[in-house]
Amino acid sequence: MKLASLKHGRDGHLVVVSRDLTKAASAGHIAGTLQDALDNWGELSPKLKALYDDVNKGEGDLFDFNQEACASPLPRAYQWVDGSAYLNHVELVRKARGAEVPESFYSDPLMYQGAGDTFIGPRDDIVAESEDFGIDMEAEVTVITDDVPMAVTPDEAAGHIKLIMLVNDVSLRGLIPNELRKGFGFLHGKASSAFSPVAVTPDELGGKWADGTIDLPLLVDYNGAPFGKANVKTDMTFNMNELVAHAAKTRNLCAGTIVGSGTVSNKFKGGEGKKIEDGGVGYSCIAEIRMIEKIQNGEFQTPFMRFGDEVGIEMNDENGNSIFGRIHNKVVKYEKA
Repeated sequence: MKLASLKHGRDGHLVVVSRDLTKAASAGHIAGTLQDALDNWGELSPKLKALYDDVNKGEGDLFDFNQEACASPLPRAYQWVDGSAYLNHVELVRKARGAEVPESFYSDPLMYQGAGDTFIGPRDDIVAESEDFGIDMEAEVTVITDDVPMAVTPDEAAGHIKLIMLVNDVSLRGLIPNELRKGFGFLHGKASSAFSPVAVTPDELGGKWADGTIDLPLLVDYNGAPFGKANVKTDMTFNMNELVAHAAKTRNLCAGTIVGSGTVSNKFKGGEGKKIEDGGVGYSCIAEIRMIEKIQNGEFQTPFMRFGDEVGIEMNDENGNSIFGRIHNKVVKYEKA
């Protein structure tokens, strides 16, 4: 099943989207918003699935699906927590500044609590006040849960994952270090994130979804050129089941909680990653290539995003068909009204 939220008010209007992302039908008679559906998933998901079957058969009151008209599937969420499931990414950041990765990082996931009140749409601009903030993309996989009880095991958490999305977790790298030095996490360093046009149920991925991960590459292009194609499953230290369980260690998670994987990152022959043009799978963020430059050459060479730069994030199935639709964001300067 594939679900999307067309821009409408604060929380969007829920629609069911065809598997090939060409047609859609309003789901307003079942649930007005995706949050409504998640709050009553057990009762409403069979009705949404029946509508989805009709849409794929070309039956009912259908219209052309326009990804440009989409908000993020959850335009705002009660909770958005993001992990760091790829220790290669953490290792590079630490190595670039001559620091070791603590052993606990390999058994206890890193996770921060982000701001879920104002997600931008998958085709909206990334608005920033200054290029000096160090504007960066982060291509990740996320899941949406139903109500998750405290202290679930990873195996139990798997049953609470209802939908999967992609995300551009926008980071302002120039602001993060000073925030972390305060010893209390970061706030300003994380701008509003953009999620994929559609959220899909795990069964839509077939055998490519197993053990809390996806055995497919996450495609990133930057200013029209291929930038990354790292495989989500490869080098993933903690799967999504484990990340959901980690988030629920000391509290219940409410329906509509979004849990992110962190930047998808692959090694190259056991070492640092390589650019696509050099035979590697590239990167899911600019910070990673900068860290490799620092390690190998002693200085950063690749700049962070500038006004006018554009990033695209997508995932295709084995036949080259887009699964989640395409995130495409342009960086623009913030101007006060």
